Amino acid sequence: MAFAAEQLPSDDTLLDAYSASVADAVDRIGPAVCRIERIGAGGHGSGFVIAQDGLVVTNFHVVGDARAVRVTMPDGASREGHVLGRDPDTDIALVRADGSFADVAPLGDSKRLRRGQIAIAIGNPLGFEWTVTAGVVSALGRSMRASTGRLIDDVIQTDAALNPGNSGGPLVSSAGEVIGVNTAMIHGAQGIAFAVASNTANFVISEIIRFGRVRRAFIGVSADTTNLPRRAALLSQVTTNTAVRLRSVEKDGPAAKAGLKEGDIIAAIDGRPVTGVDDLVRMLDAERIGRETLCTVVRRTGVSQVVVTPVARTN
Repeated sequence: MAFAAEQLPSDDTLLDAYSASVADAVDRIGPAVCRIERIGAGGHGSGFVIAQDGLVVTNFHVVGDARAVRVTMPDGASREGHVLGRDPDTDIALVRADGSFADVAPLGDSKRLRRGQIAIAIGNPLGFEWTVTAGVVSALGRSMRASTGRLIDDVIQTDAALNPGNSGGPLVSSAGEVIGVNTAMIHGAQGIAFAVASNTANFVISEIIRFGRVRRAFIGVSADTTNLPRRAALLSQVTTNTAVRLRSVEKDGPAAKAGLKEGDIIAAIDGRPVTGVDDLVRMLDAERIGRETLCTVVRRTGVSQVVVTPVARTN
């Protein structure tokens, strides 16, 4: 008996589905993407509204030291905004714009991202309509150097090109969720762009709203999210399959003084699993400054418990 060949979707069908996914996500988030201009200081970029009462997220390098900015929405409405706080170490700033806003683009959960997932960069460099580029998530949990010279952790790498003036706009998934804040492009590298992961941006925003600044404990490391082998997870007594690998350890910093080294994997802090760089950023809050912190460290020689005493991070 002959069986009919399985019917596979055609290239045209797949392309149409991809186009529809991107267009739907842009229709959902695009109306909340705005142009940000420094008042009296020059310079501009993009941002996006995350709450109807006028909270707008953008890049630190877009607002700089300005206290007031002009926020222009896709419908042409222009309002003045005041910078509530800024965090140079993650290139995130929070603005409060005058008035109420019907369209918002709330932050999603970046921990659910996977390599190869569709990534859509939206910007509003001209103050009307919006610009769109699309690609895929190339890498997760990366680090890149901020304007302060420090490394921004928990960065998403994507090949969705950033057009001039798109810094500060949202990086969006095909489900229409904001997964990152577009922040920079490596000049001279073809099609490599970056966004601060939404979970890190959410932490920074919460700190600014509560305290007007971001309070941090500092141990002097940069790290990437990495897979945690099953045997290492069992030895570490954690139930997760990811952790963070130290890319570099600052000489004479708290981590170096405690004996942490490049290549070490931190699986837990004070018994709590560290499943990614965003966990490390969140756990090193002001409450840990000056307090002995127990790190569960995986090395080739086995699992060790290393005590690190974080210090206050100064800007």
